[in-house]
Amino acid sequence: MGWVPAGADYEVSVDRGKVVARTAQGKPLKSLPKALRDHEVVLGLRQLIEWLRRHEASCRAEAERWMIRSLPVPAAVIAQVWADDAWRALLRDAVVVPITAAGEWDVAAAGLLRDADEAKGLGVVDLDGESARITAETVAVPHPVLLPDLDDLREFAADLGVEQGLVQLFREVWRKPATEAEQRRELGRFAGARFKELRHVQSRAVAAGYRVQGGTAVCRVWESGRTVVASVWIGDGDPSFEALTDELTFTDAAGQAIAPGEVPPVAWSEGMRMAAALHAGRVVDEEDGQ
Repeated sequence: MGWVPAGADYEVSVDRGKVVARTAQGKPLKSLPKALRDHEVVLGLRQLIEWLRRHEASCRAEAERWMIRSLPVPAAVIAQVWADDAWRALLRDAVVVPITAAGEWDVAAAGLLRDADEAKGLGVVDLDGESARITAETVAVPHPVLLPDLDDLREFAADLGVEQGLVQLFREVWRKPATEAEQRRELGRFAGARFKELRHVQSRAVAAGYRVQGGTAVCRVWESGRTVVASVWIGDGDPSFEALTDELTFTDAAGQAIAPGEVPPVAWSEGMRMAAALHAGRVVDEEDGQ
């Protein structure tokens, strides 16, 4: 943004999320002068920064909801939000897949989003590295576990130097094993993570974006027309007590258990991702290296 006068001697602006200042003659200052810290213009800019942070968080939450649910998104909506810097930073280079009139994904026409225009459609770099236009009325922003040839797509994006604002292609993906025995082993893979204090694992879960309720860390995913709830028991009681996590479980919205073989792919991947994230913060015993 431009520079705003703050009194007779200084001008202020916003740079990389903080208020910066320069003299009226244009000399940049390393820090904000004491005389400006409570100036009304500076206070206004700080409020603007806070609003922008909330706006960015809101945009990210909505874009991630599109991806995790693999919802059909009207191309016109993407075109309308494209002018917003926060939305554009999130959606640029996201993989988008056109949805046909019959409701099917046309994966062969997928591409990395580079432009959006209500009249012209969505500009993409297709999987052959060529510029193309998607003119379908709706598109999907797929969860990576649903993308065929994901490893090839990751290599393609790396070759182009793509840095996605929305963590999509390089999001951790967990694919469900084929047999029930292997599935059950996976569910217990991250059980037994020890924390010196319950509050430590609670804080880790909340910081990662998961809800903690009734002693359980929870990840809810809407998939295949129903809600699937992935849960990991982390403990309850005194927050200063030691905590030990249990295995990953899946239920429906009413709390009825879902057999591992019936858990859909996105819910499985996101549940395992949560369990792995909690496990990574455990206390490591130096003696046995666990």
